[in-house]
Amino acid sequence: MRLGFIWLLYFAFLLGIEALKFHRTEHTERISGSAGDVLEDDPVGRLKVFVYELPSKYNKKILQKDPRCLSHMFAAEIYMHRFLLSSPVRTLNPEEADWFYTPVYTTCDLTPNGLPLPFKSPRMMRSAIQLIASNWPYWNRTEGADHFFIVPHDFAACFHYQEEKAIGRGILPLLQRATLVQTFGQRNHVCLKDGSITIPPYAPPQKMQSHFIPPDIPRSIFVYFRGLFYDVGNDPEGGYYARGARAAVWENFKDNPLFDISTEHPTTYYEDMQRAIFCLCPLGWAPWSPRLVEAVIFGCIPVIIADDIVLPFADAIPWEEIGVFVDEKDVPNLDTILTSIPPEEILRKQRLLANPSMKQAMLFPQPAQPGDAFHQILNGLARKLPHDRSVYLSPGEKILNWTAGPVGDLKPW
Repeated sequence: MRLGFIWLLYFAFLLGIEALKFHRTEHTERISGSAGDVLEDDPVGRLKVFVYELPSKYNKKILQKDPRCLSHMFAAEIYMHRFLLSSPVRTLNPEEADWFYTPVYTTCDLTPNGLPLPFKSPRMMRSAIQLIASNWPYWNRTEGADHFFIVPHDFAACFHYQEEKAIGRGILPLLQRATLVQTFGQRNHVCLKDGSITIPPYAPPQKMQSHFIPPDIPRSIFVYFRGLFYDVGNDPEGGYYARGARAAVWENFKDNPLFDISTEHPTTYYEDMQRAIFCLCPLGWAPWSPRLVEAVIFGCIPVIIADDIVLPFADAIPWEEIGVFVDEKDVPNLDTILTSIPPEEILRKQRLLANPSMKQAMLFPQPAQPGDAFHQILNGLARKLPHDRSVYLSPGEKILNWTAGPVGDLKPW
């Protein structure tokens, strides 16, 4: 224990000296190569989006019932709708549209504790698709292949928060040809559709910006994490939550002086992240969490513990260069892995994290700003154009099965 504390002091001293050089010279490092170019793309003029006008029961009335939806991690579906209504890429002429967007707030059904329930989502989404298919001709031309939907829940269009049950459900059959914009991303997973655009979860920009501390304050915390290690309420036997990775963090490092970890969420949470060198970003029920966004915004090197994760805007953000990836099975060796990283590599990651364009790409600000997450979504859609002629169906041709899926999903909404 004593040796660990002495080592931490030495390491902090070493980084502190280097950080002084860092603050006195160049604060940021441009993202090199194609990723940097993609990050700075401007989607305006490269695509046109038609926004369906749905009855307010699909969106505005749901939000009026519970405004807490505006601040939870799935709020991208609401803010993307608002953004598109006034975006220069919006067209009021559907005949010239490249993409069609259906504004359905599938995650705005909250428990008293503010947790989104996805159980009504399949019926709501199915009802909205029936509506656009019967009132406009555009869905039926492609059965949704030129349509995109925002599905930000834990397992996206599988519409369940527990992985085993989400896999059993699978992606809502009517969305099989559409492009999904989703926070969930895990390679070779039933709930990740080919061609999906993986986005960051929503984290409130103004709230985070109000907690910035002076950049010359040293990072005196080596590893930081606040959150659940066990989800007893939803996983009483402890066999599913985080696939045991969070439990392994607690069991191995709760008494390690290099690790500042706890279930308590202090009022200084954002300030603490800015004082930390590494911030743990382990999977929970899904592979991602808002910690990923918070770590980037606050310059804390994300330690990503989620096997096969597909990260937000992976063609624009060089995650391998700014983060540290640890296999779930290697969590017991976290201390050795992190202390083995050379100081010069840590400082380069910090310089990349300080790049304003990368921080901007992780946020959904109000109002929108160039290069933000809204624009990165549009860039992703633009890169899929032009649509291949094969997406257009012959008159009378059908591919999707409207009666597929659980019987409960077929009930009217």
